[in-house]
Amino acid sequence: MEAKDNKVTFLNNECKEITLDGKKNGMMVLLLTVVVYCAGIAVLAYGCVVMNIPLIVAGTVIVSIGWFPVLGLRVLKPQEALVLTLFGRYYGTIRGDGFFWVNPFCTSINPAAKTQLNQSGDVKTVAPVTLSSAAGFGMITNKLSLKVMTLNNNRQKINDRLGTPVEIGIAVTWSIADTAKAVFNVENFKEYLSLQCDTSLRNIVRIYPYDVAPGIDTTGDGIADEGSLRGSSEIVADRIRQEIQDRVAVAGLRIHEARITYLAYAPEIAAAMLQRQQASAIIDARKMIVDGAVGMVELALDRLKENNTIDLDEERKASMVSNLLVVLCGNHDAQPVVNSGSLY
Repeated sequence: MEAKDNKVTFLNNECKEITLDGKKNGMMVLLLTVVVYCAGIAVLAYGCVVMNIPLIVAGTVIVSIGWFPVLGLRVLKPQEALVLTLFGRYYGTIRGDGFFWVNPFCTSINPAAKTQLNQSGDVKTVAPVTLSSAAGFGMITNKLSLKVMTLNNNRQKINDRLGTPVEIGIAVTWSIADTAKAVFNVENFKEYLSLQCDTSLRNIVRIYPYDVAPGIDTTGDGIADEGSLRGSSEIVADRIRQEIQDRVAVAGLRIHEARITYLAYAPEIAAAMLQRQQASAIIDARKMIVDGAVGMVELALDRLKENNTIDLDEERKASMVSNLLVVLCGNHDAQPVVNSGSLY
């Protein structure tokens, strides 16, 4: 169904934004309303003085309904918008800073006005708003913020590609791109965003191992790679951002960036994984020490042979190699033993 003349266009069950231009005439309407209302008071007063019934009736009508245009006044600050409906139908959206005047019968709508997304990531409901959005000048309560905002969802425990439980948290920067979609296409766009962030995070984390693991394909091309949550944080964050963007496009939201703010093993396996990392580090260190010690022993034997300093038989060479390896690979300083006799 398509409706014209500044009415909404519904295509495939989606609502698209219509911006109302030429509505920044609030000051002129306010001044005209004040002038007409003052004139009505003067006419009513003059009619009462001269006892002229038509003037009294005209003045009474003006005084009674002359204030009605004030209900159409709207004030917006920079990076704010207001979605208006007229008798249940989408009328249009006013954007930007200024003093606007719209049809007094229009009402503003924002289903997420009572919902806050705190920096902690909790979605909570504040006290109900008591001022009606159509109550007149200075009483707008259903404004939409077009600023870039941050959603820092709580940490989640998710199993990675290898089934290892990890805790991960993300911070998502977002803004409203289409006000009509945000208001009409979903029930509450803030709660919808929070839920989709959780779902997208789980989908992406399950593709990657926490650390580099052999034989794991994280790109979907059938070739094993070295992608991991810890080592490929930029790539993982970009995939999370794109996943969220695809899911919230129906709500008219734009995802600017998604960043991993916390990443660690789950508490129940953190100690075991720490021991594993320590063991791996000890093995690597020992391997390096042994490689260096063997090289030093070979160098010592070659130097003794080149300079003909001493002629060692195979048994003495083996003893020398053993002693040097003990000294070079030991955890403590060697305690020398003076041999005053012969090896035989």
